[in-house]
Amino acid sequence: MSDASQQTDEQGAYITADRPYERDTRYIETRITRDGADGYPVEAGRYRLVVSYACPWATRTIIVRRLLGLENAISMGICGPTHDKRSWTFDLDPGGVDPVLQIPRLQDAYFKRVPDYPKGITVPAVVDVPSGAVVTNDFPQITLDFSSEWVDFHRDGAPQLYPEDLRADIDEVNKHVYRDVNNGVYRCGFAGSQESYDAAYDQLFNRLDWLSDRLQNQRYLVGDTITEADVRLFTTLARFDPVYHGHFKCNRQKLSEMPVLWAYARDLFQTPGFGDSTHFAHIKSHYYEVHRDINPTGIVPKGPDLANWFTPHGREKLGGHPFGAGTAPEPLPIPAG
Repeated sequence: MSDASQQTDEQGAYITADRPYERDTRYIETRITRDGADGYPVEAGRYRLVVSYACPWATRTIIVRRLLGLENAISMGICGPTHDKRSWTFDLDPGGVDPVLQIPRLQDAYFKRVPDYPKGITVPAVVDVPSGAVVTNDFPQITLDFSSEWVDFHRDGAPQLYPEDLRADIDEVNKHVYRDVNNGVYRCGFAGSQESYDAAYDQLFNRLDWLSDRLQNQRYLVGDTITEADVRLFTTLARFDPVYHGHFKCNRQKLSEMPVLWAYARDLFQTPGFGDSTHFAHIKSHYYEVHRDINPTGIVPKGPDLANWFTPHGREKLGGHPFGAGTAPEPLPIPAG
């Protein structure tokens, strides 16, 4: 870091002490589509999704890929929970090298696309395996394209996560949730002044109250089935008590002290595709070890006890069908920790 007055977020963006935190959203916006308009047509086996279970933005893509059954069409490379100033790394793989891309650092795939790529090396990223170059790291669009462009490779019984008749409502909810909750927790955690922290804190909890009211009498955020909106909210809620409540000073209440949202989050967690895509050990390791400006010692707290995620949620009484006319993906063991 060249300027000691600045710190960086998990995506490598600089945070200025006297201004509210704003995420750098200048992504590589190339899309993989059925018509190949951007030069990258949908093609089974051609692309590799690179993720980390630590990252909420990447976990969205893991969940959607699994719910839609795209595992056989799009392979997945997994980075470790921590990274250095240069890049996410494949330290979970033998020899620290991704077995498909044959690279030790995700940075290498970015440089294949844009030499000396000047922005943050972020996950998720979709890499073109033949060329070894990143196609896109535009995480909001990646999951939408999984739903709308990869339909020929969806599993039998795949849910409609972004149905056309609900897209306007889903987009509206996503806009509020992204600004105030998904990014809101970061605006609290990386606030450079009391004023900016207070504003972000109030905006976050006002939106969580709004979400509680919305979910009081309906099981899911939009319609009576799981949609893209639920995926996007879930990954933030899953990190709330282990990380955001203390580490990011989002401490009006724990998630487990917000009855509606806590029941809603457990409902999703216990649904195949959600809990088995949530690795709490990776999540805690990332935030507490990487964010040394917030946690200088790098000590990872042992708590909280997360066994309560498996307790009954009672949301079935609200009706709804998690997968609509479709079916659940085959269950996987929920990872320990």
